[in-house]
Amino acid sequence: ADRMLTGRFTGGLLLGALLGLVFWLTIQGANVPSALLQRGFDAVEGVLWAVADSFHAPSWLSGALIAGVYQTTAKVVSVMLPPVLIFFPLFTLLEDSGYLPRVAFLLDAGFERCGSCGKQALTMCMGFGCNAAGVSGCRIIDSEREKRIGMLTNALVPCNGRFPTLLTLSALFFGGTACSAALVLTGCVLFGAAMTMAASFVLGKTILRGAPSHFTLELPPFRMPNVGRVLVRSVMDRSLFVLGRAAAVAAPAGLLLWLLGNVQIGGETILTFVARALEPVGAWLGMDGAILLAFALSFPANELLLPVWVMIVSSGATLAQAQTADVGGLLLSSGWTMKTALCVMVFTLFHFPCSTTVLTIRKETGSTRWALLGMLLPAAIGVLFCRLLNLLL
Repeated sequence: ADRMLTGRFTGGLLLGALLGLVFWLTIQGANVPSALLQRGFDAVEGVLWAVADSFHAPSWLSGALIAGVYQTTAKVVSVMLPPVLIFFPLFTLLEDSGYLPRVAFLLDAGFERCGSCGKQALTMCMGFGCNAAGVSGCRIIDSEREKRIGMLTNALVPCNGRFPTLLTLSALFFGGTACSAALVLTGCVLFGAAMTMAASFVLGKTILRGAPSHFTLELPPFRMPNVGRVLVRSVMDRSLFVLGRAAAVAAPAGLLLWLLGNVQIGGETILTFVARALEPVGAWLGMDGAILLAFALSFPANELLLPVWVMIVSSGATLAQAQTADVGGLLLSSGWTMKTALCVMVFTLFHFPCSTTVLTIRKETGSTRWALLGMLLPAAIGVLFCRLLNLLL
């Protein structure tokens, strides 16, 4: 088994197949639970509106608390909870079975050339489920220098919250079939992984200079995972930890989003006003002001990007109204082209990470400076690539 799993050719093929299976189970398995969870939250929302009406609560108060705080928090929880409850147990099963040390052994040489070590490959894989979890997973890296490289570059791979935007734009603008959309999405994932290694190399040669660490890795024997321990570790230590931070940030962000969508200046909402002011910057990057503002307002959670954009262009007052809109029709009627979609997909891959990831970097490093660098690094890469695409296409 070890000859197959750690072989120069067979090891890489089996690793790709196994991780692909984990990603497929996470994405496919989360769709139905997410929809059911959202229906449950919608039912609770109806009860909240009825309670507010029975107490004759002012419309601005019930709107801010229910259409703002509750709807946004419910959306974040319904999108994030099922994937993390699937991904983390699967990842912990691989860890307990003894396979993850073999992944570190297999990829150590490649990451060593980039100034890091093979353990960063494990944290990068965790980032596909959630970048905040990937940052927390960098604790397994012994060297402080390589640990920071892993934290700063983890957001360069797309997390689960960015997959809906990438899937939607792939299907609408790049062939329209499931096969073509899957190929485009695969290209995005590989591009993100390549940029992770490139950014690690640059950081290892500049602000985080130093020789790659060498460690003795004893491959443990394969063993049957303890299911109870796996569930406790994955759910209590990882899933709920990440979800709690996301919900804590989503609640105040929902209030801000409701205010921006309802307070008007000169007959138009603040959302529309700010989006128009950002139009020159958006055009410079091959996008528009509305999607640029949506990127900023989806800082609490990446999955809010398209719903917030719909709110802006359709003047929707609530997130629920935006979710029921025809996204494809709005994209085309707003003048989006294939170049616009490509620039947005690139910026979706490379922009500042969500607030949960930034707070996790701050907690793990104990430094606001490193947290800010963790925001600026992917954003700078995204701006560079979008500008180049806008000039070349």
